[in-house]
Amino acid sequence: MAKSRKIIITCAVTGSIHTPSMSPNLPITAVEIADAAIGAAEAGAAVVHLHARDPKDGRPDQSPEAFAPFLKVIKQRANCVINITTGGAPTMTVEERVKPAATFKPEVASLNMGTMNFGLFPMLARQKEFKFDWERPYLEGSRERMFKNTFADIEYILTTCANNGTRFEIECYDIGHLYTLRHFADRGVVKPPFFIQSVFGILGGIGPHPEDVLHMKRTADRLFGDQYHWSVLGAGRNQMAIAAQAAAMGGNVRVGMEDSLWLGPGRLAKSNAEQVAKARQIIEGLGLEIASSDEAREILKLKGGDQVAF
Repeated sequence: MAKSRKIIITCAVTGSIHTPSMSPNLPITAVEIADAAIGAAEAGAAVVHLHARDPKDGRPDQSPEAFAPFLKVIKQRANCVINITTGGAPTMTVEERVKPAATFKPEVASLNMGTMNFGLFPMLARQKEFKFDWERPYLEGSRERMFKNTFADIEYILTTCANNGTRFEIECYDIGHLYTLRHFADRGVVKPPFFIQSVFGILGGIGPHPEDVLHMKRTADRLFGDQYHWSVLGAGRNQMAIAAQAAAMGGNVRVGMEDSLWLGPGRLAKSNAEQVAKARQIIEGLGLEIASSDEAREILKLKGGDQVAF
């Protein structure tokens, strides 16, 4: 399983990290999120990872009502695998965070594997002015806020979605998160094949050094052998460098404006599709092929887009 020949590109189109003032190209409304996801799929993303936002001011919104409009449009207009976050934002309860995945029963949902400090406040050094009054306190508050994902929280998400046929993009921000996954796997609460997303460069998690990437991969290999598929995301300026390293190692990659607003030094990405196209160029430049959405479904053993509740 770990040595899939084709590379799955995931695109996380908006997230809850960046605020609207940071880029005019960050998707906020349901129409913008749908268009971004469809554009990413057309550029080569097999999977789109989705958050919702309040269309009035761009703040994270984890209500099922916020997801419904763009989920239906994306399903109608693209064949991509739809991945709904259960991370939401660190300001939300786990009950709030799981509602969209529990309601819509997607093929894939994200699942964070540990409580951590999640430092967004360094962004304040380069963003001096904000359009909306919630943005600065949201970023500043990450100095003292933790992203809560206790064992009980993780089990709550897994058991809430247990009968939906949903598989998980298992987000591991540090080495200990891999061991937490091993714990739940040993208990049979989550079953292989695992789709492990290693996250690099978030303040509070593992760093973006090439040795960090190798360490995560070696540890996952030792803990899960051939029972997992490995993917990476690099935050901010680390996005493409880590994507290139992982692709060269046979891993899958995640890009998108949740993880980075940039395409290169000093150059904001115009769209999520632009980032996907660059990742695809890197992958194909290495002599590798990207996976189609249906190939990703086969690789990850997904239930199929006709089995979701939207």
